[in-house]
Amino acid sequence: MPTEDSENDPPIIPANPVVVVQGVGHLSREFMREVGSLFWFMVQTLDETVERIRDGRVPFRASSFFRHCQRAGVGSVPLVGLVSFFLGLTMALLTGYQLQRFGTERLVPGLVAIAFTRELGPLITGIMLAARIGAAFTAELGTMQVSEEVEAIEAMGIGPLRFLVAPRLLALFLLMPCLSTIANLAAIFASCLISRAYFSIAFVYFLDLVRDALLIRDIVTGVLKSFLFGLLIGGIACYRGLSVKGGAAGVGTATTSSVVTSIATVIGFDTMYNIVYTVFFPT
Repeated sequence: MPTEDSENDPPIIPANPVVVVQGVGHLSREFMREVGSLFWFMVQTLDETVERIRDGRVPFRASSFFRHCQRAGVGSVPLVGLVSFFLGLTMALLTGYQLQRFGTERLVPGLVAIAFTRELGPLITGIMLAARIGAAFTAELGTMQVSEEVEAIEAMGIGPLRFLVAPRLLALFLLMPCLSTIANLAAIFASCLISRAYFSIAFVYFLDLVRDALLIRDIVTGVLKSFLFGLLIGGIACYRGLSVKGGAAGVGTATTSSVVTSIATVIGFDTMYNIVYTVFFPT
């Protein structure tokens, strides 16, 4: 019989290679199943929306779309702007002090502008939207799923995907680049203040350095990333919300899973995008 000491022992990790391979295979299968389910979820949402448009009818209410735009866009501007402003301050200050040792502090404006336009602006905005809006969408749809409101919508002959998911997806897809642009401007403005206060770089000279450093493809890269991140965050949030099971506890679990999955997916796709871009479009 097990003793009290044996019950408190740490769990034994199986050393059998077959068991380890089976565990890895099970995790891989569940991962691929989730990816496939999310993909078809977004395809079915698009299919319902397009079919409604082909019939000459509006797929969702305009008021619903603008309400989600107000929440995801206008409501997120203070958070995105403030966080990006402080990040721009910190980045300009730290990199400037290092570059000043070599007499190249004039590289700070271009460094901050390129870093935020191509990378940090869309990435930071995506992470903040996943935590703020993605969690809200998952909680809303999860509560509707638990309280059987989604089934009631289906009983009335209304497609829940084009009615509930499409306006949320479209709002994040369209407003993500706008928020990313605000993040870029806030960071560049913060680096301008640091450059003027600590490195004696005048405002006009700062703008000239930023203009000379930025390329059109840097801006295009950031915009494309923003569209992609908005689509991923909206899709994951809505998918998790409509997949809730288990009452209030299930809503909480789905909300946590939505935020974690969205942030991990945004970072993962950002890395993949950079690798592909570097291979096919080397600088």
